[in-house]
Amino acid sequence: MRLLIDFLTRFGWGLAIGLVLTPATVVPAGFFRVNMLVVMGLATFAALLAHSAGPAGVWPLAAAAAVGAWMGSVAWLGDKRRAGIGFCAACAAILAAATVMPLARTPLTAVVALLSGLVTGLTVHAMLLGHWYLNAPGMRVDALRRAIDVALIAWAIRLIAAVVETWPDVASLVGRADATSLALLSLRWLAGLVGLPVLLVMSRKTLDIPNTQSATGILYVACLAAILGELTAQLLAATP
Repeated sequence: MRLLIDFLTRFGWGLAIGLVLTPATVVPAGFFRVNMLVVMGLATFAALLAHSAGPAGVWPLAAAAAVGAWMGSVAWLGDKRRAGIGFCAACAAILAAATVMPLARTPLTAVVALLSGLVTGLTVHAMLLGHWYLNAPGMRVDALRRAIDVALIAWAIRLIAAVVETWPDVASLVGRADATSLALLSLRWLAGLVGLPVLLVMSRKTLDIPNTQSATGILYVACLAAILGELTAQLLAATP
């Protein structure tokens, strides 16, 4: 249960940051409104789970993020862009605190948790932005290129953090791992750290045609790779 709560707060934090980094002068307010509702759903689910079985202190933060996301969606509905971005930033900060709080994390594990959320959230954000071109076909492609580039940057930093985190213990980890752990470790690296950047670059190159629908289709697969990779990383970290 705690793994799911942790994943939801990470995911919500990354998605909210994606909205903060999205140029509101290029992307219609409707995109922000809809995706603030997605953040609200993630935060609400995390709050409900944390209230019944989660670490103390997480559910009030998740609940506050859910309320903030709802208020942000109302602001975007009224096309109040400055207030909308403010609510996006507030939700990101609250969900980041909820991600770091539950476990007595070292600075490295706290950074890894936040980077994990960025990889998942920014990849899904890029996919949702690509899907929005169906609603706003005249929107500039530069916005989607930027979203993919930001997701690639997050992946690169996450890769460095993963190497720093696991390299000192890699020999002992492989030596004592059973078949299930080795399968998870392989999935984590093949999907989240090797396959994901390939898919992101493919979608980025597809935009040079330009073909936003094909790029979005590739981003759907990238979302699966990011989610699988980060979930297996959480499972491996929780394995004694």
